[in-house]
Amino acid sequence: MESEQAILALAALAQSTRLGVFRLLVKHEPEGLAAGDIARAIAVPQNTMSAHLAILARAGLVMSERKSRSIIYRANLARFQELTSFMVEDCCGGRAEQCAPIAGCKPARGKRAKVTA
Repeated sequence: MESEQAILALAALAQSTRLGVFRLLVKHEPEGLAAGDIARAIAVPQNTMSAHLAILARAGLVMSERKSRSIIYRANLARFQELTSFMVEDCCGGRAEQCAPIAGCKPARGKRAKVTA
């Protein structure tokens, strides 16, 4: 990933509605959500949501697919992985084991990870 692409993606996520949309879409992977459902869930008018989705799409963070009369949006997790990898590319002077907690998924809030002995 080039710096300009990272800046575009980070700028797209640096707005509360778009960050909320991206996080909502991540929760609904791999099925995705229709644009109207996203607008209702975030409580934003559909025309405003269209503008936010277009910004996220230009940044490569969301993908869309027409299904019948709906447009289904999905988070582009591969692109987000590229962004996070770019951000920690030179982490800790080449000692990648120190960055391992950054890249890992966390349990959902309020849920504890299952610990096995």
